[in-house]
Amino acid sequence: MGYDFKEIENKWQAYWADQQTFKVSNDSEKPKFYILDMFPYPSGAGLHVGHPLGYIASDIYARFKRHKGFNVLHPQGYDSFGLPAEQYAIQTGQHPAKTTQDNISRYRTQLDQMGFSFDWSREVRTSSPDFYKWTQWIFLLLFDHYYCKDTDKALSITSLINRFEKEGNININAVSDVKTESFSGDEWLAFDELQKQEILLGYRLTYLSDTEVNWCADLGTVLANDEIINGVSERGGYPVTKKKMKQWSMRISAYSERLLSGLERIDWPESLKEMQRNWIGKSIGAKVFFEIEGSDKKIEVFTTRPDTIFGVTFMTLAPELDLVQEIVKPNQEEAVNSYIKETQQRTQRERMADVKNITGVFTGAYAQHPLTGDSIPIWIGDYVLADYGTGAVMAVPCGDQRDYDFAKHFDIPITNIFKDVSIAEDAYTDKVNTIIDHSDFLNGLSYKDAMVRVIDVLEEKGAGAGTINYKLRDAVFSRQRYWGEPIPIYYKNGMPQPLTLEDLPLNLPDVENYLPTPEGAPPLGNAVNWAWNEKERKVEANTAIDHRTIFPLELNTMPGWAGSSWYFYRYMDAQNPDVFVGNEAKNYWQDVDLYLGGSEHATGHLLYSRFWQKFLFDLDLLPVEEYAKKLINQGMILGTSAFIYRKPGTQTYVSKDLLGPEDTYEPIRVDVNLVNASDELDVEGLKKWQPQFAVAEFEFSLGVLKVGREVEKMSKSKYNVVNPDEICEQYGADTLRMYEMFLGPLEQAKPWNTAGMSGVHNFLRKFWRLFYKEDTFLVTDSVPDKKELKILHETIKKVTEDIESFSFNTCVSSFMICVNELTSLDCHSVEVLKPLTILLSPFAPHISEELWQKLGHTKSIVEVPFPEFNESFLVEEAKNYPVSFNGKMRFTLSLSLTLDKEAIQKAVLDDLRTQEYLEGKAPKKWIIVPNKIINIVF
Repeated sequence: MGYDFKEIENKWQAYWADQQTFKVSNDSEKPKFYILDMFPYPSGAGLHVGHPLGYIASDIYARFKRHKGFNVLHPQGYDSFGLPAEQYAIQTGQHPAKTTQDNISRYRTQLDQMGFSFDWSREVRTSSPDFYKWTQWIFLLLFDHYYCKDTDKALSITSLINRFEKEGNININAVSDVKTESFSGDEWLAFDELQKQEILLGYRLTYLSDTEVNWCADLGTVLANDEIINGVSERGGYPVTKKKMKQWSMRISAYSERLLSGLERIDWPESLKEMQRNWIGKSIGAKVFFEIEGSDKKIEVFTTRPDTIFGVTFMTLAPELDLVQEIVKPNQEEAVNSYIKETQQRTQRERMADVKNITGVFTGAYAQHPLTGDSIPIWIGDYVLADYGTGAVMAVPCGDQRDYDFAKHFDIPITNIFKDVSIAEDAYTDKVNTIIDHSDFLNGLSYKDAMVRVIDVLEEKGAGAGTINYKLRDAVFSRQRYWGEPIPIYYKNGMPQPLTLEDLPLNLPDVENYLPTPEGAPPLGNAVNWAWNEKERKVEANTAIDHRTIFPLELNTMPGWAGSSWYFYRYMDAQNPDVFVGNEAKNYWQDVDLYLGGSEHATGHLLYSRFWQKFLFDLDLLPVEEYAKKLINQGMILGTSAFIYRKPGTQTYVSKDLLGPEDTYEPIRVDVNLVNASDELDVEGLKKWQPQFAVAEFEFSLGVLKVGREVEKMSKSKYNVVNPDEICEQYGADTLRMYEMFLGPLEQAKPWNTAGMSGVHNFLRKFWRLFYKEDTFLVTDSVPDKKELKILHETIKKVTEDIESFSFNTCVSSFMICVNELTSLDCHSVEVLKPLTILLSPFAPHISEELWQKLGHTKSIVEVPFPEFNESFLVEEAKNYPVSFNGKMRFTLSLSLTLDKEAIQKAVLDDLRTQEYLEGKAPKKWIIVPNKIINIVF
């Protein structure tokens, strides 16, 4: 009976599905273990071999934990809202729901054929109304809460209103962007409803405001910072510009300190935690106020170096600040506006990275130094960003290199305030060795002492205060897209009004056109029925809007990270229609024990989800403040791209081995699936692949066309994608699973090489032959000898330890060594093969299930206890000693480890080979180290 992997894998995949083998209960006496993969976006291209890497690793660990007696939750679903489906809808008119469903069906087939132990009864899709009902509900909760600094948590807006009614806002210590002057309780009660709503909007954790955003005209939507790479959109590579729009934002900045401190309590990769720390960007310093001459306006700056305040010689504002238009002098207005327009064409990343080009414009206005009263010119410069700090810089050119370069470029005076330091060529930026000079009451003080002193003086004068600043900005939440969660808001007198839980889900309406409206409104503006009947609590036709009982609904949708910010809790209770997760489920599962996913989500999903978790924890809706105890970032499987080489100005392609060192032929990518293991291109297949190659000419080497190779990211655009379906067809899913683990350490990037599959496949065949020789079942009840037991228990020990440390590549090596050694011993003992089959099961579940059944078992191997290694079998009883003469090893001799030195000496002398090497001479000295060496000096 041969190893028919196709029949075996089909059989057991059907069995697991029919028996619902991996369906898990929320009520078990077993200890729980929740293992989670970052759920995929179902793209039209399907999975390539790089995608399953993390899924295979998590599946091995999930199966291992089941064997170890845990109740394992290992769910899967789809992050199914996304821009690609919408772009396809724009091109074809096909509804994104149809495209998404087709893609999900494709993904499901691919995932099933790889033998993953997912509990599919808990599948979630972010685009399903049953799911996004609860995403909308969380939005409403955020809208209905504010962040209280006194309690350091979110509290209800109702409680804030109660305080306003009693005492006004004088004693309110909350995170807000409210610019309203202080008011009393009586004044609050006298405000009209519109005034009250506007004030409350400045406190809400999700709020509407005029915000400068990253606008991508080609995609017709706003992008988050993490959706932009090198100044262009991550999706499509389109230009991105700055634009002011009325947008929904999430007040994530309120949670900056908790997001920062929480990193110390979770077992996540240190490199990823450092990325979040840098993104949050905590700085300790002072805020300082500079009055503007001839105006009642003030410029507020945040600085980490208030000790250098006497070195301020100019100020620089971000060009996009509203204040610029208010203070610019008429004679500078044209230059300022021209500069602002230029700045809008550049992304934040470009502005921050460009240190060579120094640009700026003088506004004509002056500020007054808060301590000296000196007039300070106010400039604008694109190296200052509006959404970092206050968007204003007190420029100290003697102590900051960018300020120094700016001052030198525009011939602005530079005052040196550092003792015994030259600034003739560069700014002096060393804090530790700073001694302040030419600074009135700060003269002679160190950096630390000067910081304390100047803050005291600024506070005494009402010109500033010590403070902490965070780089983390509030997250823009609006997207001008169709295929996303509708925001459950309607507008009454221009102010946002929330729907209620009973109104949800607010379903995505049908539209005939997925592009923005002719007036520039988002695609939902094309909907015929998109108005809210406040009285009857239902959606109505737009034509019914009367602004008395029927009002317009929000036209923006939520961003892609909305559903992924809480989906892990829906898995716990996926079918519950009444709550987002029931008490029994969340109290049992609590949190994710192990989360696997890419580090590219460090400042996106992995930060936003921590924010939502902390908010829901504040409301006592979740039992823990951090949702994932441990996170592993799996490395990337890289593609080995293939290139052919075109002669300049021709359609002639030359074999790689014909190229000389001086040749400058143009490398052209070709599909790796047209190249064999010897790097030889299927030229006839190439001609059929793309039309330009059908008429091309080729220069062969010994009858073949060799390609060049380059290891890079696996991507459809690079034609280096390998389809797992083809691998499963040719080698089987168990081979694919083990090969992906064998490639290298889980966290590292590693190149794919299909030629390596045969080695792993041959291993599985060799494992099968321990049980079968053709149709003969070889397994016996014979008692295994000590060698066989030693090999087994060494493997059990090594594999168990390596699984626990996620060293799956070394596990595969151990299996190979074990099977090779057992094969050489002709071992067929059931006492050895039974535990070995269980041991292999997490890695190669199909062959393990089949052989487990062949061993006479009627139940699945899935929850059979994992083998425990017995240390007694690892104890060596004999040592193969190297025997040396005058330091040269001549032969080895197996001796019992119980022998003392005298017995060892006698055994060596009794060996005929010893006499041969001594040549009749008597030993002068014996060097015997028990369990190590024997050396005879003669």
